[in-house]
Amino acid sequence: MIRVLQADITTLKVDAIVNAANESLLGGGGVDGAIHRAAGPELREYCRGLGGCPIGEARITPGFKLSAQWIIHAVGPVWRGGEYQESKLLANCYRNSFALAVENEVKTIAFPSISTGAYAYPKDQAGKIAIAIMRDYENKFSEIIACCFSAADVKLYEEMLLSSPRQRGSRI
Repeated sequence: MIRVLQADITTLKVDAIVNAANESLLGGGGVDGAIHRAAGPELREYCRGLGGCPIGEARITPGFKLSAQWIIHAVGPVWRGGEYQESKLLANCYRNSFALAVENEVKTIAFPSISTGAYAYPKDQAGKIAIAIMRDYENKFSEIIACCFSAADVKLYEEMLLSSPRQRGSRI
């Protein structure tokens, strides 16, 4: 089941939350900063040992002080007009996050809208990619949450979810 809600992702009681991380994995602004603050300084120390993460890939860490057992750090692309494989890289963020979740027997997972904050990816385009990939994996999880920052984002995601086909094998 895919669900859309407006919430602070750091407070969700799920097996894993996804962090819209930067390549250093050492924290930043927005969702990334909020997750690092809520998880505590142990997260930064653990991430320091990972040596970063390339764009389009993901890494998993313990949740430390969060309710979530795991944090999956996905590094999305900066929007540069769509001519630099941004859609492929963003889709890979979601796919690689789901692969780590499956590997670690996660049953409930929450995603922020990766790359739509400081990285300026257009929300409607990013949302279509997110929902398409979530549809590809929904039969492997008891719950997938699209965790939105604002009521406007919730409305956008709910509309996309209603209009997206339940099919496997997205072409993104």
